[in-house]
Amino acid sequence: MKKPLLEVIFSSEKRKNVLLLLRDGAQEMEVLLRSLDTTRQALLPQLKTLERHYLIIHYDDSYELTTIGKLVVDKMKPLLGTLGIFDKDIEYWGTRDLDFIPTQLHARLRELEPCNLVTTIPTAEICEPSKHALENARRSTFQASVTTFLFPNFTSILENFKDHKVSMWLVISEELLTKIKEGQNEHLKTLLRSEQNKLYLYPKRMGFVSFGHNDFSFMMRIFNKTGTYDHKYVSSDSPSALIWAKELFEHYLRDSVPVTEI
Repeated sequence: MKKPLLEVIFSSEKRKNVLLLLRDGAQEMEVLLRSLDTTRQALLPQLKTLERHYLIIHYDDSYELTTIGKLVVDKMKPLLGTLGIFDKDIEYWGTRDLDFIPTQLHARLRELEPCNLVTTIPTAEICEPSKHALENARRSTFQASVTTFLFPNFTSILENFKDHKVSMWLVISEELLTKIKEGQNEHLKTLLRSEQNKLYLYPKRMGFVSFGHNDFSFMMRIFNKTGTYDHKYVSSDSPSALIWAKELFEHYLRDSVPVTEI
């Protein structure tokens, strides 16, 4: 009696990894043994199981995916990527409110990998931006952020960006715009009005704290499901994460309007 395919694939690391190794084409047995760091005696029963379930086929000493195997593996890769990002930090992701992310990007959260979760921040640095993100922004051509708050030293950050010729694209909430307008920081208002920087108002509810990206990194601060923020955040420097972040920013920018008066 044949086993369910889910059991065949996921109840054995060797079988799962064989399928992934064959995704790019046929491989000889020796290549599989080296890649999996195993012996022929240990691997052969797993290969036979995959063959019995019509997922792979072999010619002489080479193995390749069947048509069914290719269809299955094409779906495996995204699933494993998604499971990978959640498995590592399931307590964080499981307690976050992710409704602010559009559906098409929900399905591509795996693109944030490799992703770094920062859970411990020194008390003295809680009211400051991430040093890593700030350093990356300084050597970028731009910083694009959507936020409900500004750090106390945001004016000096903008001054520094100006010195480094970094353009700031800033999308803010209505509440934050009101605070800026009613505030006494005229220098900040002047910097935000400069041609180098672009300020936009997002008129709808923002169900998150902030997110932003530049040429080199991405960072996201999210409320938990009780609507509170615990200062934990995620960041990534991967090329796929930067593409994902760009699309998230553009999603909010589309519904935003330029701020012409401060």
